[in-house]
Amino acid sequence: MAKADASSAGAIAVEVAYARPDIQRLIELIVPAQTSVREALELSGIGDGFDEIDTATCAVGVFGRAVDDDYVLRPGDRIEIYRPLHIDPRAARRARAANS
Repeated sequence: MAKADASSAGAIAVEVAYARPDIQRLIELIVPAQTSVREALELSGIGDGFDEIDTATCAVGVFGRAVDDDYVLRPGDRIEIYRPLHIDPRAARRARAANS
């Protein structure tokens, strides 16, 4: 990350991550201190490269933990955009158990 660039008054360095089976994207971003998760997603422009991402409503987390939209970012945070599940994990386990 560009920590040197973040040293300007009140700016912090964060990352925005999104992954599909065929492509992964990690964007390094310098944002003002007190920026929320949703604000950072908008600033990152990640929704421009992926039609399936709605940065206003997609599920997000920081380092594998789901966070609220108003979560205030800290220096070095990695925002992760979560894709929706196609099948309920419990239903998938039951189907596998029934077939074995």
